[in-house]
Amino acid sequence: MSTVIRPEKVFDGETFLPSGTEVLIDGGQIREVGPGLVADDIVELPNCTLTPGLIDCHVHLTIDGINPLAQLTEPFSLQFYTAADTLRRTLDLGITTVRDAAGADAGIKRAIELGLVEGPDMRIAVNILSQTGGHSDGVTPSGAVHHLLPEHPGRPGPVVDGVEEMRKRVRELQRAGADVVKICTSGGVSSVTDNPHHAQFSMDELEACVREAKSGQTPVMAHAQGKQGIINAIRAGVRSIEHGVYADDECFQLMIEHNVWLVPTLLAPVALNRMIDAGASVADEVARKSREAGIAHAAMIKQAVKAGVKIAMGTDAGLFKHGINLEELQLMQRAGMSPEAVLHASTQSAAQLLGFDDRGAIRPGLRADLAVFRGDLTSFEGLSSRVAGVYKSGRKVR
Repeated sequence: MSTVIRPEKVFDGETFLPSGTEVLIDGGQIREVGPGLVADDIVELPNCTLTPGLIDCHVHLTIDGINPLAQLTEPFSLQFYTAADTLRRTLDLGITTVRDAAGADAGIKRAIELGLVEGPDMRIAVNILSQTGGHSDGVTPSGAVHHLLPEHPGRPGPVVDGVEEMRKRVRELQRAGADVVKICTSGGVSSVTDNPHHAQFSMDELEACVREAKSGQTPVMAHAQGKQGIINAIRAGVRSIEHGVYADDECFQLMIEHNVWLVPTLLAPVALNRMIDAGASVADEVARKSREAGIAHAAMIKQAVKAGVKIAMGTDAGLFKHGINLEELQLMQRAGMSPEAVLHASTQSAAQLLGFDDRGAIRPGLRADLAVFRGDLTSFEGLSSRVAGVYKSGRKVR
């Protein structure tokens, strides 16, 4: 059955379309866009804005807020049921596609494809590659081992050293169903034993990762916070820089020259600092790094916007509880991005980064992945409470 959606406004992935624009969907696809359309069913949406389904390029669906004690004491299989819940909550926000930046395995992705679980479509990294002593090495100062994402039959382990180990682990990730390989080229905030400013992995290791990934047509995303780690990642050939906390103009120029996206995850330090203020139990070193990163991150994104770097929306949801993802749009706007630029980063640009050519825009022939928000989208304040409808492949799921 064909349906015409008549909102107050339509954002098509690049710009707001003229008043009176309607969208006809049928068979899971967008068939027509324009005024005066006719269909079997009419959906009137006064005072609402229609957008392509949003895309979050950085989530961790098997985690719902970092809690080391809980992760040490909960049953192994609970993570899969956690993912079923976080997927549903993410879809309810109007996010119809995600890139899981480590945690979800091929079985979770397959459950979505089979309709066993309701949630966004997925690209998956499976796990995060780290050098010994790096961001994803779970050996703590006490000698205890606590990998945030421990190895299991569907998830190869995170720690690799040397070119040959790197080559083999990338192949193992591809065998496990990874759509993207994620590698840490700098230290991080939530890890106790490393420094965000320090570069990680040698250039030989990074180039081996990218070369092996590309041989299997798998792009590489880089957790990269410090300047040298960012530069190394770009020169090695990664597709996106995640976080980019301490990036500067030299980094931005390289991103532009090498056609590399920035996925800023502005919400990550904001939410982590909130959790610390509320009394979350974290190491003093993590709290210190988080405060510093929050200040640097806010300044960095303003420079990146001015430089003209390609930006795709990503949140790092999972570090904090899922469900507040849309605050990222508000933070991007505060950084100087126009409403159109924020929405473009959250739809068409994100789809391009993830390699999708069938979504991310409202255009005839594309999938009818759509989100409806009450009011106009000149501001993103309180956006989570303004979600009025979600369509996935033309089917209303909220």
